Amino acid sequence: MGGNFDRQWKKAVLMAVLLLVCFFNVLVGPSAAAQLQRTIESGSNSSGGELSRRQLLANGLGHTPPMGWNSWNHFSCKIEEKLIRETADAMVSTGLAALGYKYINLGEIYYKLFLPVGDPFGNLVPKASTFPSGIKALADYVHAKGLKLGIYSDAGTQTCSLTMPGSLGREEQDAKTFAAWGIDYLKFDNCNNNNKSPKERYPVMSKALQNSGRSIFFSLCEW
Repeated sequence: MGGNFDRQWKKAVLMAVLLLVCFFNVLVGPSAAAQLQRTIESGSNSSGGELSRRQLLANGLGHTPPMGWNSWNHFSCKIEEKLIRETADAMVSTGLAALGYKYINLGEIYYKLFLPVGDPFGNLVPKASTFPSGIKALADYVHAKGLKLGIYSDAGTQTCSLTMPGSLGREEQDAKTFAAWGIDYLKFDNCNNNNKSPKERYPVMSKALQNSGRSIFFSLCEW
């Protein structure tokens, strides 16, 4: 009885992960979703499957659907540090944080790439005009309130607005930058991808995040 309940509970947790793939912009494509479903269904039939199921949750992420706020839907590209700090304050003061709304996610237009001045290594540099304290200080502020900070990038050469560089070909470098900033969530868009398959591009960033030294929730946007 107890063993059966334990198996059913574990299956329910993994089903929640599957639902997460199709919910809250975590879109990885039908083939990846089907693979995850097969992993879940085969888990109770072999010890290897059970190990695979456990590994899906080993980094502590995705135990429940991530809930929070994203700047893009309302503010589009018009965001700044003050707005993000005020949003974090409001998330706590309104009681939403206590209900599980933990993520404060930045949309596009939060950084610029090194051009004539800035980081000589080509690392992403926050806009001084809109994020004067930098992303690391902003993440520290958000974390101090018990919240998590999310950020945006793209699996192509440029983001969808054509105003920022994408992460194609620089995944390791960007992942390390996000980790150094204290980022907890990455929304990864799918524009200007040079017609490369998502199966080629997404795993590269996934591995880069795994090697970054920080647990970062990877949210795929494929459209």
